[in-house]
Amino acid sequence: MGYSIIQVNDMLLELGEEECRKILSQFSCPLNEDVERFLTGRSVIDFARQDITRTYIVFAQHKRKQRIAGYFSIANKVIIVNPSKLRLSNQLKKRIGKFMQHDGTMKHYYVSAPLIAQLGKNYLDDCDNLITGDELLKMALDRVGQALSLIGGKIVYLECEPQQALIDFYKRHGFVEFGRRKLDADEVGLYEKSELSQMLKYMN
Repeated sequence: MGYSIIQVNDMLLELGEEECRKILSQFSCPLNEDVERFLTGRSVIDFARQDITRTYIVFAQHKRKQRIAGYFSIANKVIIVNPSKLRLSNQLKKRIGKFMQHDGTMKHYYVSAPLIAQLGKNYLDDCDNLITGDELLKMALDRVGQALSLIGGKIVYLECEPQQALIDFYKRHGFVEFGRRKLDADEVGLYEKSELSQMLKYMN
């Protein structure tokens, strides 16, 4: 099945905000309130205009119409990594260390890296059957790879609920857990837990 991947910034330029919001409102993700709220609320357009994130909408043909199959958002953040918590070979730790700045006092590393900030399928009207989670994540990683080829770097990371099924899913794609982050005030109530699992991947 063919997919069309369109950036929200381009949708805004082509269609305007009102029409863009109508399209984005045809998205539902009951499995993750934050994923749904980001795309259907003000955040996605505000973040696009402020250049905080780049959000990509994946469309597919469904019932003779182009429908949202899923979406992903990418941003750039600075993260703190404790090497002792990375369950990697020494060789891979050395590779990752080349892209990090060491803090001798705290014995941590700092690194600026792309963040897959949002990733979700559309569950409205059975649209979740249009794409798999593996395909959606690959699309996000492909975009990250394109960005890194321009600016350099080898690390991408994400945050997810500390649920074993989710963690196993990302591990299957080469991610490793490196820490936990307490929820911000505006995130409380969106998740069952009070923290998010942080995971990173070395891009070969």
